[in-house]
Amino acid sequence: MKKALAAILKYVIFLGLGIWITYHMLHQLDAKQRDDLLSAIASLNPWFLIPIGIAGYFSHYIRAVRWRLLLETIDLRPTKANTMFAVMIGYLTNLAFPRAGEVAKCTVLAKYEDMPAHKMVGTIVAERAFDILCLFTLTVAAFFLEVTRISAFVAEKTGALSEKIHRHRNTILLVTAILVIVIAIVVLLYRRNRESKGGVLLKEMTHGILSIIHMKKKWQFLGYTALMWLMYWLQIYIGLRSLPGTTNLSPVASLVVLVYGSVGLIVTPGGIGAYPYLVAQILGAYPVNEVTAQAFGWIAWALQTCVIILLGVFSLLYIHTYNKKRNGKIAMDTK
Repeated sequence: MKKALAAILKYVIFLGLGIWITYHMLHQLDAKQRDDLLSAIASLNPWFLIPIGIAGYFSHYIRAVRWRLLLETIDLRPTKANTMFAVMIGYLTNLAFPRAGEVAKCTVLAKYEDMPAHKMVGTIVAERAFDILCLFTLTVAAFFLEVTRISAFVAEKTGALSEKIHRHRNTILLVTAILVIVIAIVVLLYRRNRESKGGVLLKEMTHGILSIIHMKKKWQFLGYTALMWLMYWLQIYIGLRSLPGTTNLSPVASLVVLVYGSVGLIVTPGGIGAYPYLVAQILGAYPVNEVTAQAFGWIAWALQTCVIILLGVFSLLYIHTYNKKRNGKIAMDTK
């Protein structure tokens, strides 16, 4: 009972944070700026929605195929279709109940593939640990590539700290990258069961990364990982070209937006509020006005969320039909 209440309380707090951020973002705009925000969103070129949606689909499909590689290391070989369905149902669950999606995708796959769900937990930890490592690496790379611009932006915001920021830019690089990892780990620790210890989780994550390094198909796994992050980046890159006010931003700018926006997806359920806010803030380092930056933040969040909802609902509705047909075919083949 206490665990359930604690979980509900955590959910309400993080959801409340997302709602408050949303309110703060919209409340600070005057009437004209709100009209401009709606106009900026309306200026989105609808033809760009197609490649963005395709990139979004493939990012999830590649994640499913990559997870399947991890499952093979423990002698579990589910079909690609069921793995994809399970991943999307997990994402859909996460929109409403953060971290419950990981349990959901294991449970769904175990049910339809007749496999033990508890054996899959280790692969989830390994996958999560490796994703955090990738986010850390990309954050360091993005900040290093744009350190002058971002330092200047921070200096402009802080005024008196300008000289210190330029003098200690390398320190800022490391601190920013470390903060991303710390925030991610703290959130993960905070959302785990009370009995779980930080040291145990860290040990599990380390073991997860090492298991990937020593897996038989590690290069294939790394290749899928690179493709997956490429699809994430491509969604941002194409998205920036869909708005008149962001078309001239560089590929590196797309990477910066990707990594900082990813932090927002960790902080609040489904990234509500936090994702658009962080994206809008980091776009302030580029020649993009505040309203356009907010518009892109909301558009990027909405598109990603819509892809998850569409694919998640489809998976939820179709998985039973797919397996009914599949089991019928298997039964006929064995006669």
